[in-house]
Amino acid sequence: MNQYALLCLDNNPISIEQWRHELREFATKFDLHTADSFEEAEQALEYLESQNQTVALVIASHNANLNGADFLIHLDRMDNTKNARKVLISCGQDIQAIVSAVNEGRLDYCLTKPLQNNVLYKTVVQELTTYVLENDKDNALHYSSVLDQQRLLRSHIDNKMHSYRQGFITEYHQLSDSELADQVIGALNQFFEKQDDTKACRTYSADHLLTVEGKENRFLWFITEGEVALYKKDKHGQQREVVRHQKGNIVGGMSFVTGECSFSTAITLTKTEVIKLDRDIFAKVMHTNTSLLPLFTNLLLRHFNRRLQRSINTKIQLQETLESLESAHQQLIEGEKMAMLGQLVAGVAHELNNPVSAILRGTDTLSSNIENIVDSYADSTTNHQGSHMLKAALIAKPMSTSEERELAKQLESKIHHRLLSKKMVKLGLNNDEESVKGAKSNPDAMLKNLESLERYHLTGTTLRSIKVCAQRITDMVKSLKGYARVDDETFHVVDIHEGIEDTLVIFENRLKLHKLVKEYSEIPPVRCLPIALQQVWTNLISNAIDAFPERGILEISSKIEKKEGQTYAVVNFKDNGHGISEEIKERIFELNYTTKREGNFGLGIGLSICQQIMHQHHGWIDVESKLGEYTNMRVWLPLLLTTAEQ
Repeated sequence: MNQYALLCLDNNPISIEQWRHELREFATKFDLHTADSFEEAEQALEYLESQNQTVALVIASHNANLNGADFLIHLDRMDNTKNARKVLISCGQDIQAIVSAVNEGRLDYCLTKPLQNNVLYKTVVQELTTYVLENDKDNALHYSSVLDQQRLLRSHIDNKMHSYRQGFITEYHQLSDSELADQVIGALNQFFEKQDDTKACRTYSADHLLTVEGKENRFLWFITEGEVALYKKDKHGQQREVVRHQKGNIVGGMSFVTGECSFSTAITLTKTEVIKLDRDIFAKVMHTNTSLLPLFTNLLLRHFNRRLQRSINTKIQLQETLESLESAHQQLIEGEKMAMLGQLVAGVAHELNNPVSAILRGTDTLSSNIENIVDSYADSTTNHQGSHMLKAALIAKPMSTSEERELAKQLESKIHHRLLSKKMVKLGLNNDEESVKGAKSNPDAMLKNLESLERYHLTGTTLRSIKVCAQRITDMVKSLKGYARVDDETFHVVDIHEGIEDTLVIFENRLKLHKLVKEYSEIPPVRCLPIALQQVWTNLISNAIDAFPERGILEISSKIEKKEGQTYAVVNFKDNGHGISEEIKERIFELNYTTKREGNFGLGIGLSICQQIMHQHHGWIDVESKLGEYTNMRVWLPLLLTTAEQ
């Protein structure tokens, strides 16, 4: 029996069996228990308590028939579960309550079904590692074979170093670095006042070379006054400063002790006084002055410990920076989002809400229309024409508002009926000779016929919207590890207007109380990364909606412009919102800069990422705005791209 246990609660036996299989590796260090009901879970907890076994992690499913969130929140009432890490696996119900519980610290982690491969395993590694470090730090290495070895090892080293410092040379460990350095300097100066045949006490001017990266080093320099900088070459061969040393610091300590080549180049920055020791003199000093040995040993340990800490911190920072850069390059920012899980869940739920709502509305519309089509229209001619109408609506290209108005005016001049003209243009019958003749000769009959055909057309357009929304949901679910994987995408030649229209679908609910005006020009297909551009459209449209007054107007227009000999497709997103001040306008494309209020999670990509996407296309985004009147985001996309990103 292990000291700690894991408990998994789910009323689906298949899920329980999958969890047991995925978590079997932890069984060597943690006893694994499963339950398919609250009663069975309570019995398991009582049994573990009777065995004096502590629960380290509880995973509970949350669905319509099982309130896993409530079960986890009340675990802190029992002694053997009050410190347990709590992971909720949700099917999407009660999302706001779940987000609140995460933000309030009552839940530690939340996953959303369907679970991706290994996501449960990785989450358990993370949470159990956190539990061990918080509750059993002294035995952390015992769990390194199944948990996060790097975190456990780093904690173990820190813990042991702390313990070692507390018990080693007790008369010195409480001294500050400067106090300890003063004592070492005093002892060394006292030794070399009597004998300094090697001229160990030296004074160097600025820019004096002490060690050279990659070269043999036979000396240890102890700085008594002045400042020394250490430099390291990057992959391009350029020297970069990594750290500065002052009084009390040691230069060349690692290579001096290990015999390896110098890790860095050391150069004095100011007039610097040092005590220079080779191995023979070092041994002589330490053997001659027994009081200096513990002093210097303690100082050397501190030096190595500082270096180790800097190395670990630098490695962590480099890893974080690399992840951040990769995320930015792929239009993702994932690393620190994991520390803000509540915001991530709320943001994803917010973004999924619109397409899901559109699909549900579309389903209701389809159910009604299909029922009417099947039950009410036996006329084979109407059905044949309606079938053609439905198929055409599935693939029809969107028309701008102005284009619809122009075509309707042209048709009205022929048939002299305004309502019929609008309906026929909407249904694509404005060029159908028979329909035009029928509208002239018998407009009432034509109106009645159009009412029938409108159901077919609406069914087709609704199906297309559902398809677009479903694809959008798929894209967002795939993007839970980030917003999009642009690097996985290849360049395609596409109609950018279709991408904008597809994006507008997910904002249908938010736009219904406002006015949308589209003015598209004839723009040839553009070679681009369609998914990446869709992220740009999404962000710009969302920002425009967020800026709307009570009655907002969003104008989306496109045209071809030339600039410095290059032809561009320019897409404008203009809103009648509060505008942007000159001060903010200069910062909106900065990384991590946001004007959103706290609690508004946005879309998670930001204008800085949009600008990076455009740079990837050799284009850019600029902004025109007048405070209190409007903001116009202009997207410049080259029509003839260079072959930079193939």
